[in-house]
Amino acid sequence: MTRERIVSGEIASAEEESFILSLRPKLLAEYIGQKALKEKLKVSLTAAKKRAEACEHILFYGPPGLGKTTLAHIIANEMGSRIVSTTGPSLSRTGDLMGILTNLKEGDVLFIDEIHRLSPAIEEFIYPAIEDFRVDFVVDKGAFAKVINIPLKRFTMIGATTRAGLLSPPLRDRFGLYYHIDFYPPEELKEIIVRSAGLLEVEIDDDAASEIARRARGTPRVANRLLRRVRDFVTVKSDGKINVEMAKKALDAEGIDSIGLDPLDRKFLRVIIEYYKGGPVGIEALGATLNEEVDTLVDMVEPYLLKIGYLQRTRRGRMVSKEAVTHLGLKIKGTDQASLFE
Repeated sequence: MTRERIVSGEIASAEEESFILSLRPKLLAEYIGQKALKEKLKVSLTAAKKRAEACEHILFYGPPGLGKTTLAHIIANEMGSRIVSTTGPSLSRTGDLMGILTNLKEGDVLFIDEIHRLSPAIEEFIYPAIEDFRVDFVVDKGAFAKVINIPLKRFTMIGATTRAGLLSPPLRDRFGLYYHIDFYPPEELKEIIVRSAGLLEVEIDDDAASEIARRARGTPRVANRLLRRVRDFVTVKSDGKINVEMAKKALDAEGIDSIGLDPLDRKFLRVIIEYYKGGPVGIEALGATLNEEVDTLVDMVEPYLLKIGYLQRTRRGRMVSKEAVTHLGLKIKGTDQASLFE
């Protein structure tokens, strides 16, 4: 279900991945937002180039859709290197990783998405590779077993994760640089939308770009997805030009409200308000009531609601804020709302 949500930060299909790739900036100067992170990266990359060395290993962490993969490709481009991309779940055997590592050339970038999902065996195998640029490969078994030490070219490993807390301390400590990527403010999302509209050769006015940015949940991938849906809407319903009126109609038709909440977000908040009197309520109870996986709610629904202050996590469970109740136009029955939020 999460992959069908228009406001999900996850890539929904291979076709969408190709679309996103066409809009992806190639260089750090083209990357919009995350100014402090960009400055730090610029210093690290410039120093590495001056020394003619591979950059330090880098870990990016934060919610999906904020640009972790994009930054990995930008780093490779800035260093004039090749990038090899894989994911944590796809590396199930040490032989798979062995083939990737031994084929890396000097200065190449190895990008591992969802790195928190590496198996313990793969983690153990990769430690000497990222620390000493060698791998220890065991051949034969029993009394005939022997370890072959294979040197590797110096490379840069970039890990990306949405759940940094699930990384084991030994793996996390082997990254020299750690960067948290946070949600984007509407003004930066507006810049991204205007840039993307130019690449798509779509005419969009200033107010329309601002309207889409407000509903994009602080996520560039969602902003580009909404722009795409609005573009399709005006192609059919209008003259192909995006103005604020058509943008509102298109996004309302998709069920995206004025601050970017979709039907699942509103249902999540409504259940807490109407069934549990505003909370507190445990996440397991919410999952059962909504008939949703707990991981879906924790990873895909709660982060943005927490960010905008509509949800609170307490020791006793989840609680909604007064602003959430007001936004949905609801009342908490059987309680004094004024005293509830004091």
